[in-house]
Amino acid sequence: MSKPISLRFESRLGASPARIWRWITSVEGIATELRPVLRMTTPRRVQSIEDLDLQPGKRLFRSYVFLLGVLPIDVSDMTLLEIEPGRGFVEQSPMGSMALWRHARRILPCADQPGMHRLVDELTFQPRWMAPVVGWFIRRVFLHRHRVLRAHLDGGQN
Repeated sequence: MSKPISLRFESRLGASPARIWRWITSVEGIATELRPVLRMTTPRRVQSIEDLDLQPGKRLFRSYVFLLGVLPIDVSDMTLLEIEPGRGFVEQSPMGSMALWRHARRILPCADQPGMHRLVDELTFQPRWMAPVVGWFIRRVFLHRHRVLRAHLDGGQN
């Protein structure tokens, strides 16, 4: 088995922390970030994490992951370990393709730019197979996600 891979992504956004929080916790925001590369399923009744009974460490729901929206490639038992409303969360979900998947997403102030905020994604994951390919793919997906974030929450500025 491969060693864990760690990646970090950061975007500076002019949106308010409340707007960023609504985006990163909404099904529509997440789906928009992933499109067209990936699609993840959610229960029909769920529009945001606020619709769920959040119990740290307990599975929220099972999500199926589709490449290009149609090819099933993975399954994830969505699980939040930590949640700080308005500030961030840590997701550590069992996945079919990963021995480990941990995603921390935080909203932080920009000390050097009042009114700006940083959205930071920190990933640690351990693919069960093809680690170099999976690592490259996850990196590309998160670079895409941050481009979409900046376009929707900051008019494209980095």
